[in-house]
Amino acid sequence: MITRYQIESCQDRFKKDYSHFIRQTPLWKLPGKALGVNCGQVWLKLEHLQTGGSFKARGMLNRLLSNPIPASGVIVASGGNAGIATAAAASELGVRCEVFVPAMSSPAKRARLAALGAHVVVTGAAYADALQACLERQRETGALLTHAYDQPEVLVGAGTLALEIEQQGGLPDAVLVSVGGGGLIGGVASWFQECSRVVALEPELAPTLYSAREAGQPVDVAVSGIAADSLGARRLGTLAWEATQAHVRDALLLTDESIRAAQLWLWKELKLAVEPAAALPLAALHGGRYLPRADEQVCLIICGANLDPASLN
Repeated sequence: MITRYQIESCQDRFKKDYSHFIRQTPLWKLPGKALGVNCGQVWLKLEHLQTGGSFKARGMLNRLLSNPIPASGVIVASGGNAGIATAAAASELGVRCEVFVPAMSSPAKRARLAALGAHVVVTGAAYADALQACLERQRETGALLTHAYDQPEVLVGAGTLALEIEQQGGLPDAVLVSVGGGGLIGGVASWFQECSRVVALEPELAPTLYSAREAGQPVDVAVSGIAADSLGARRLGTLAWEATQAHVRDALLLTDESIRAAQLWLWKELKLAVEPAAALPLAALHGGRYLPRADEQVCLIICGANLDPASLN
């Protein structure tokens, strides 16, 4: 299990040597009525403003800093965001980076990877296919493997986001978190534990945690839909499973229609350009999947912004 001490130590390292790379992203506190929600306050943790455009920078940098990096560099499979974060961290440290992405990955994310100097390999229809090809390549080259969501260093890095929320605003009553492979919720739940209610949110068409709970263990699921390039893991990570079993009570499913509506609302009303995966927390409130108390303080983690701006038209 990931410990709070590990998360605190990781944040200390970021602050000491990499504060230029790992940004302290803003925390907006707004009255619930400003977002059309019947609750005391809604906190927006604007992690889409992180280096690389997502929370992934925290875990990927921590993974690279925690291990020797061979001459062959680092390698990762990703729907896009983990690859972008790994490429950015590799560029920061001056090492080679190879990224395997599936065909469903967005052109905008591939272009960003190339701009960061990564060698990009497009292979397979979904993330799981790209991961298999990545693992085969890693065995050939001996490069340091960075997993998109299922390594201790990755969850510890993601946990610094939760620690930062508490440092900026105190303890919210509830924290709403998007789930794909589970790296983000694994880190967030490992920090907040039972101090705040951590709520897991997934698209109906990519229900890794929901399906794992039905089966009693992580299982493969079919993945598709509007957020598949970010939340497209076929199976929940082992570490996330452990953390969510210990600390997360609620796993809620959302329709693609509600996610898209929340994404457009964030753009039109708050001028926040975010990818679909980042809109699930607001979708849960607007669609009534999560019903806060009238006095509740609810924190929404806005986790990523790697999208084609034209998609907001």
